[in-house]
Amino acid sequence: MQNRVIFCLAVILCVATAPTQGEYYSESVAAVPMQQKVTKLHFFLHDILSGQNPSAVMVAHANLTDGDKSPTPFGSVFAVDDALRVGPESNSEIIGNAQGLYVSSSQDANNFAIVMYIDFALTSGEFKGSSFSVFSRNPVSEPSRELAVVGGRGKFRMARGFAELKTAYFNGTTGDAIIEYNVSLFHY
Repeated sequence: MQNRVIFCLAVILCVATAPTQGEYYSESVAAVPMQQKVTKLHFFLHDILSGQNPSAVMVAHANLTDGDKSPTPFGSVFAVDDALRVGPESNSEIIGNAQGLYVSSSQDANNFAIVMYIDFALTSGEFKGSSFSVFSRNPVSEPSRELAVVGGRGKFRMARGFAELKTAYFNGTTGDAIIEYNVSLFHY
C-alpha cells in the first residue's frame, strides 16, 4: 500500500512539473522583410611565410611529407594573420586582416591547391568592425580563381557571395604571396 502511495505521488509530481520545463526554442514570428544589399570590395592580401615576422606559420604537417622541400608541403596546416592592404605594395594602407587556417591539400605540385577557412575583418572605413568568412578550395596554381563567401558579421551579417582572386606576386622559394581580391557580397 505504501509503495502505491509513493508511486502515485511520484507520478503526480512528474505530471505537475512537466509543463514548467523550458523549451529549447521560442515562438517563431514572421521576419520583417529586409532589403538585400550588394557590396563590392577590392584589396590585396599579403601572405608572408618568410622573414622574422611571418604572417602565416605552419602549425602542423604530415609525416609523409618530411622530404618535401616546398614551403607549403602537402598536408601542412598554416595559421594566418595576413594584412589586407589597398595596394600590392608592402607599405600601402592596411584596411584589415585575414585570420584563420589553410591546409595544403594537393599532392600534385603542378596544380597546387589549398583549402582555407579565413575571416576577413575590416579595421577602417565604412565597414570597420565587420567581416566576411571564406571557406573554400583555392587552386593557387591557376592565374585567376573563385572562392565561396559563406557568412559574415557586423554590416555583412548573413553574407554570401564570392571572391575572385588573381596572384599579383608569388615567390616559389619562400611561399610569400600577394593576392588581389575582388569580392562581391550579398547581405542584409
